[in-house]
Amino acid sequence: MTTMQFERGEVNHIRIHVLPTKRFKTFAVSLYAGIPLKEEQVTPTALTPFVLRRGTASYPETTQFREQLEHMYGAGFGFDVYKRGNYQLITFRMDTINDSFVKSEDSLLEQTFSFLGEVVTRPLTENGAFKASYVKAEKDNVRKKLESIINDKARYAAERCMEEMFKQDVYRLNPLGSREQLESITEQSLYQAYEKWLQQAHLDLYVVGDTSLEEVSALVKKHFPLSRSASPSYIPEEVEFEPRGVNSVTERLNVNQGKLNMGLRTPITYGDDRYASALMYSGILGSYPHSKLFVNVREKASLAYYASSRYDGHKGLATIQSGIEIQNYEKALTIIKEQLESLRQGEISELEMSQTKAMIRNQLREMQDSAFEMIAYDFNRVLSGKDRPAEQLLEQVEAVTKQDIVKAAETFHLDTIYFLTGQKEE
Repeated sequence: MTTMQFERGEVNHIRIHVLPTKRFKTFAVSLYAGIPLKEEQVTPTALTPFVLRRGTASYPETTQFREQLEHMYGAGFGFDVYKRGNYQLITFRMDTINDSFVKSEDSLLEQTFSFLGEVVTRPLTENGAFKASYVKAEKDNVRKKLESIINDKARYAAERCMEEMFKQDVYRLNPLGSREQLESITEQSLYQAYEKWLQQAHLDLYVVGDTSLEEVSALVKKHFPLSRSASPSYIPEEVEFEPRGVNSVTERLNVNQGKLNMGLRTPITYGDDRYASALMYSGILGSYPHSKLFVNVREKASLAYYASSRYDGHKGLATIQSGIEIQNYEKALTIIKEQLESLRQGEISELEMSQTKAMIRNQLREMQDSAFEMIAYDFNRVLSGKDRPAEQLLEQVEAVTKQDIVKAAETFHLDTIYFLTGQKEE
């Protein structure tokens, strides 16, 4: 695996991370803006990027906004709203072709920074607020996204399981906010929230491509004229919990297929030296087609349409997702619990070990072929405060033993069982 190092700097209280490379024909640019999850600000923060992408001071109409991207040889622009640990994150992304592959009078990298900088710092305003029609339209857009969750029963069950598991924790909040809060947002209140967000957000700007830290720093200084007082650092959560009795929740809706979701807590987070062991644990449990959940619950017992697990190292959390026939609830639950216990007992074959290491190895190596995946991986360092290059993680995974996985398994405690089932018969 090739070792590639990001160069670091800071301008206008924006942390800058640049990976100079000629491997890609494009410039990959990502701006991460994160703030702590808070009930009172999660909805306006989520709505903000939807309004920002509608128009800027120079490109006030959405058609003009899109035409400018076409003028930049079809540059890509997008954003995501999500959560990592107890932080709500907005990531803006741009993908622009390298100047050396086109005949452009002006630097496309500079045009990229000019465009992104304007989107973030110079939105279209009317009378000191966002444009009312844009806010109204995007409130409807976000509302529809929130309402659509109920139609995707697998996603709905996953959300509800987390709500039940983290009732007393801000992690229960949907990163898109709530429909109730949307109603009270006005163009004035949203603009005030945007100005506060711009001052307080943790800002990390990444660039991968044929450039330098010096060039990027100059472009940030020119196109992101922010007067921020500080560049706050993320504070990784110290996961501490007392294992409690399992909380079982059953919810009834008009569904034909049951959704059985489970949540487990662990003190092992991304910054922990045992992180590679926890990755292996989750991989053997349910992350891949050869994993215990897939093989034993879905294939052998034919009890699930799908069965998998996911490990969130930024929260100390593992989740199990399965879709089952409603009448198979007890059988499926029993077999899933058996897989958890088999890992604690060290019932792990050499084939499971080698296949899981091979899958993680392939993922880490394939990541090197995507600039945005390399950026996302490096951002884990910023979030967690733990510098663990991909090649180091690969070495740690290769060194994990069966006993290491057993020790990790002993830290994963079943916390919540959520079952989405059909309506009661009349």
